Amino acid sequence: MNSANHKIRTSNLSRPGGDMQWCFSQVKGAIDDDVAEADIISTVEFNHTGELLATGDKGGRVVIFQQEIDNKNVPQFRSEYNVYSTFQSHEPEFDYLKSLEIEEKINKIRWLPQKNAAQFLLSTNDKTIKLWKISERDKRPEGYNLKEEDGRYRDPNTITALRVPVLIPMDLMVEASPRRVFANAHTYHINSISVNSDNETYLSADDLRVNLWNLEITDRSFNIVDIKPANMEELTEVITAAEFHPHQCNTFVYSSSKGTIRLCDMRVSALCDKHSKLFEEPENPSNRSFFSEIISSISDVKFSHNGRYMMTRDYLSVKIWDLNMESRPVETYQVHEYLRSKLCSLYENDCIFDKFECCWNGNDSVVMTGSYNNFFRMFDRGHRRDATLEASRENSKPLQVLKPRKVCTGGKRKKDEISVDSLDFNKKILHTAWHPQDNIIAVATTNNLYIFQDKVN
Repeated sequence: MNSANHKIRTSNLSRPGGDMQWCFSQVKGAIDDDVAEADIISTVEFNHTGELLATGDKGGRVVIFQQEIDNKNVPQFRSEYNVYSTFQSHEPEFDYLKSLEIEEKINKIRWLPQKNAAQFLLSTNDKTIKLWKISERDKRPEGYNLKEEDGRYRDPNTITALRVPVLIPMDLMVEASPRRVFANAHTYHINSISVNSDNETYLSADDLRVNLWNLEITDRSFNIVDIKPANMEELTEVITAAEFHPHQCNTFVYSSSKGTIRLCDMRVSALCDKHSKLFEEPENPSNRSFFSEIISSISDVKFSHNGRYMMTRDYLSVKIWDLNMESRPVETYQVHEYLRSKLCSLYENDCIFDKFECCWNGNDSVVMTGSYNNFFRMFDRGHRRDATLEASRENSKPLQVLKPRKVCTGGKRKKDEISVDSLDFNKKILHTAWHPQDNIIAVATTNNLYIFQDKVN
């Protein structure tokens, strides 16, 4: 892929006039209202160039889409993604010691930077992480001495001459093969994996521990964080997410269900139970309620590409933290503040425990996260503007511009507004991804993957 043609353009969220114009590009997945549990998308991830886009689902499958760049001279067709490879990453298992079923659901996918013609990715379910190699084959060998073309071995007595096997062209085949299986290191469910900037190690985190692995070694890992108390009755918080710094291979963060983020430095000690920095915002007493602790739990943490900031997502808001300031976030964006009055019913239907992810655009100027009713939110950091957009089949004509949506919280509802009481909480966008070099976004609704791009004039 020619990265020179794909330099990061200033986001159209930052254009004068504030026209946040995004167009529908594609939708993947079945249209049926009756959705099979196995088809529900559980993670979405672009690779480092944005040429490949991977999704994982509850059925343990990984589907990789490849960007078709046939129309280089026609920019509005730049984001056509087509299926490149599909493979079964994980199978359901049973832990006989604990009498527990281990789901095949893919919790996270992380790409490794490309070093040769093949691509590598890590995928994990609750217990086992796998390193997959995705490679192309468009030639096959022919003319063996000891084998026939159908694979049967020849009688050595019939061989009278020596042949030199040759490679002949064949239809392109994309193969996915498991190169490493990292198992038996987590007692609790894995919620995060993150590849280190040294490209040799990665971390995996579950509810109580963070482990450090070498990509070449499968039979051992180093425990670098352990918050499990001696008496489990004293347990007050769990780890919800963890990520390595994009440039400093010794630095990582992990977030907790209490709304705190701890930054650790592996140079200080082998076991990072003592953090280097603790990021925590004092709670506003006027907002204190029965649900305060639940909604302050952090569901995702992401470093900015430049490594200066990190973004956290809790139930109602997105916060941007400067790594040099621990006392409070430098920016706070309300995602769906209108749900504060609905927390009781969201608790009863378990939606309050939904784990929304968040992502940065390629130059860290815009952040994106999901909401209910298949809405997703964008926040332009420089211009302090935001937009609410919807991923729906009704807006799925090619290059159709998405209309900003507004939620009416009370009083008289305007024509284009939607009442907070008519939001569909079964339709939710938990997983989003932003192309690292272009204004192309991938948004997962229940079993559909929507791809949008900015409007090209």
